[in-house]
This record gives sequence, C-alpha cells and structure tokens, in this order.
Amino acid sequence: MPGVTAVFAANDQMALGVLRALREAGRDVPGDVSLVGYDDIPEAEYVWPPLTTVRQDSGEAGRRALELLVARIEGRPRTGTLVALLPELVVRGSSGPPP
Repeated sequence: MPGVTAVFAANDQMALGVLRALREAGRDVPGDVSLVGYDDIPEAEYVWPPLTTVRQDSGEAGRRALELLVARIEGRPRTGTLVALLPELVVRGSSGPPP
C-alpha cells in the first residue's frame, strides 16, 4: 500500500472501510492518500476527515426506471431516448493534491 496515493471506492460504505484500513496502516487521509466514495450517504460528512463523494440523484433514477417499467408493462414501444443523470462531485476533507 505504500505507493497508493488515491482510492476511489465503489460506494461510501466501502470508502469508510478503506478509511479505517488506511488509518490502521498508519497512512494519513488526505495527506498520504486521497479517498473518494460514491452515493453521498448521510454519514459521509460526519466522519473524520469528511468524505469526498459523488452524489447521484437516486430518487430521479428510480422515477425514470419506474416510468420505463410501466411503459414496458403497458406495451408501449421504446422511445430510444437516452436519459443521462449527471452526478455531482461533493468535495470534502478526504481528498487533496498528491503528496
């Protein structure tokens, strides 16, 4: 792990586990290693250091998925429309410039 300078975890829960493992290994976040999670769980801003994360509008994703499911059940043809939900980077204290 000594050569690692950044970790992007698949979700915030995993990032919290990485944060603990880095501390146990004597690595400083963000001094030695920048850490970024995904999901922006409520706890992310209250851990130390506060977790940098990627926020996605999961409510909107759920609404869009439900619309597609209902259309499919009702037998409506596919529209071919691509829907892109843009995530937002929420910068907090767990990320910084490389050492």
